[in-house]
Amino acid sequence: MGSGGGYGRISKKWVGFVTAIWVQSIAGNNYTFANYSGALKTVMQYDQTQLNNLGVAKDVGKSFGLVAGFLADYMPTWAILLIGALEGLVGYGVQYLVVSQRVARLPFWQMGLALGLGGNSTTWMNTAVLVTCMRNFPHSRGTVTGMLKGYIGLSTAIFTQLCTALFTSEASAFLLLLTFLPAIICFVAIAFLGEVSPSCSHEEDAEEQSNFTILNTISMGLAFYLLTFTLIANFFPISPFGNKLFAQVLLLFLLAPLAVPFKLFFNKFTKDHSPARLKVDETTTPLLLGGKDHGQQGGEPNQQQFLDNMENGHEESLVGTEEQCLVMDDVPILTHQHLDDPTSLDNQQQPERARKTGVPALGEDHTLLDALQTIDFWLLFFSFLCGVGTGITAINNLGQIGEAQGYSDVSLFISLISIWGFFGRIGAGAISEYYVRKAAVPRPVWMALSQVFLLVGYILFAVAAPGSLYIGSIVVGICYGVHISITVPTASELFGLKHFGIVYNFLILNLPLGSFLFSGLLAGWLYDREAAKSPQVGYEHLGMVQLMASKELNSSSSMGWASSSDPQTCTGAHCFFSVFMVMAGMCAVGFVLNIILMLRIRPLYQSLYGPNGTAQRKKSPQLTRM
Repeated sequence: MGSGGGYGRISKKWVGFVTAIWVQSIAGNNYTFANYSGALKTVMQYDQTQLNNLGVAKDVGKSFGLVAGFLADYMPTWAILLIGALEGLVGYGVQYLVVSQRVARLPFWQMGLALGLGGNSTTWMNTAVLVTCMRNFPHSRGTVTGMLKGYIGLSTAIFTQLCTALFTSEASAFLLLLTFLPAIICFVAIAFLGEVSPSCSHEEDAEEQSNFTILNTISMGLAFYLLTFTLIANFFPISPFGNKLFAQVLLLFLLAPLAVPFKLFFNKFTKDHSPARLKVDETTTPLLLGGKDHGQQGGEPNQQQFLDNMENGHEESLVGTEEQCLVMDDVPILTHQHLDDPTSLDNQQQPERARKTGVPALGEDHTLLDALQTIDFWLLFFSFLCGVGTGITAINNLGQIGEAQGYSDVSLFISLISIWGFFGRIGAGAISEYYVRKAAVPRPVWMALSQVFLLVGYILFAVAAPGSLYIGSIVVGICYGVHISITVPTASELFGLKHFGIVYNFLILNLPLGSFLFSGLLAGWLYDREAAKSPQVGYEHLGMVQLMASKELNSSSSMGWASSSDPQTCTGAHCFFSVFMVMAGMCAVGFVLNIILMLRIRPLYQSLYGPNGTAQRKKSPQLTRM
């Protein structure tokens, strides 16, 4: 085996991660319904109630992520991506044919099915990308999650701006792009994204952190670029040429992550062709690769010896040099077909408690049913609900909140929540990863801290002081992003990566559940009660359909649950005072739950990362012998 083998594994991993970023950058296509809903309503001659029901069908499609999560444990990455791409092709393709009037108007149930397929397609993309990258980078789970979740937070703005600036704002052309662009990106990812063995040396660990620093810098630059453009566009008109220039620079930002695999290729090429390296290869290769004379007689360790040392915790005797990592390139990673193989390491070395009770210990691989039997899972689930459930309520009702406080246009606040949500996601991922490595700090600490700031943000919304909506939007965006970014790696550390897909998708059921409980029931009931006490000012009741802050919220009056008659409306600080005070109380509950969870799992983090962090490198759960 030549030295190119080590690079083959590393380059595949990083090129795959770049394609994962691209997938997440267009996975927000599900949040662009407002861009073509008006044309769909006109062509199909729908009333508002029918259009609203199509919006419900789209959101219901997003709620079936459990199917993708379950199959992700048994199917390869390319198959999951392929299903998502095909669903998107069919779902958005049907909508394109209808809106462009290339086919006759379809029955309502068929249109609902088409929107449901389009909505469900993103769950397959998200699951494939997140599960695969978490398994490829198990030592950087927080950073990986923060970055990928950050890009999907910006995906609506990225996708819409690119399509509008570079192509056209015509609804049929927009749907045509929705049909093919995500599918094309998925097919690119199919070619490069797949599970590979994780880092196997201190040198590679350090290189991973350096590469993630580069990618984080690019990501932050992209977010600041979008924030700057949003603020400028909010106060000054942008010419068509300015829009195209903006989109071209945006494309460069999206291509910029390729700098990492290019850097690796250049470094490897330079190192392999240096005179010193050629001389070393001539004298050491037979020993390193266990040749005929040395491989069986105490020379460098072969693959079996490498795995035996890894299993016994003696990595320091093997791990640390690039050449020794080459051994891992011939070691097959744990595949889905072998997850339940009774001869695998995971099944051979189950602790005594797991063999007796059938319930894995915390930190081992859990099935969803195993996880549901633990107190820690429900602490994580309900603390997540207190954060994202209340956050969705603020996001979905931002239009009404702004109008109740006298703002005629709330697009700036929507953009603030979206972009600062990105900063919350990527920042929480990087910060939690730093402190878990440095001091084995349990990740729920950061969720508890964000609950405190979220409580303050809701109080600012409640009192409706001058300027409070600006500050509150930023706080809610950041804290919402923190919860999304922290919960995912925490779940993988508590319940393992083997069945992570379905565990993750069960946790994110909190999004529709939180929207229904806090937005649909709580906020709706309390708002109507206040509106009944107030003089009617006649503005239209805005909706509560969307689960994310996106451009779709800008036209929430056409997407909401409005009836044909004008409902009661409310103006003034009192309209949402009770809503936000109740949600502030829920944040206090979430804070307590996170503290309890943190205290319960602190011993696990000390076991995983060492009492003082990752000074001593822990073995990866992916190094499993078949």
